[in-house]
Amino acid sequence: SGQHRVPRGSARLLAPVGDPQKVICVGLNYHDHCQEQAAKVPREPLIFSKFPSAIAGPFDDIVHPQDTSELDWEVELAAVIGKRGRHIEESVALEHVLGFTVANDVSARDWQMRRNGRQWLLGKTFDTFCPLGPAIVTREAVPDVHNLWIRCSVNGQRMQDSNTQHLIFGVPALVAWVSRFVTLVPGDVLLTGTPAGVGVFRKPPVFLKPGDEVQCEIEELGAICNRVV
Repeated sequence: SGQHRVPRGSARLLAPVGDPQKVICVGLNYHDHCQEQAAKVPREPLIFSKFPSAIAGPFDDIVHPQDTSELDWEVELAAVIGKRGRHIEESVALEHVLGFTVANDVSARDWQMRRNGRQWLLGKTFDTFCPLGPAIVTREAVPDVHNLWIRCSVNGQRMQDSNTQHLIFGVPALVAWVSRFVTLVPGDVLLTGTPAGVGVFRKPPVFLKPGDEVQCEIEELGAICNRVV
């Protein structure tokens, strides 16, 4: 109807997926992100994970942990699984996707890159390190998920500005690959990687601090905006 029963300003939007069984993430999955760090293009998807407890709402605060001084942003296209499957063929993989949403793969770079044996998990999964939203846009409503502009701004300054056409492994390839190892179930969230422009590879590096505001936006999917506290 176009009519809002509750004024938007009086409602708090929660994450569209609040407690998934799995939050699966992909590293080094944009050509421009590989170039900015002089990394080789992966031959196979680089998979890691976040705990579901990292999920936050689209306008919730990102809590800056006392344990890190290198807090970074990563705007990402997230796919939400809608149909259970294992050993899914790439040709039918999109049939297992309910839709898409915007994610910020918040990262503590010191923990990701130098501490905890250089395993990525702890640096990626502090509480509030996965803002999601503002809604799930169904697969059928997105004309071409592999041709969407994707952007991130910090305090109004554009930091990331790319297009999903620069993905190394597209959504069908990722769904097929991950399903070789684990059963995908409805509600699972798949973060597909971030483009160039993250803080750690800037010269000099730029990191988030309390009071900063991060906006992540993807064409057709909307925007999320989170304040660092």
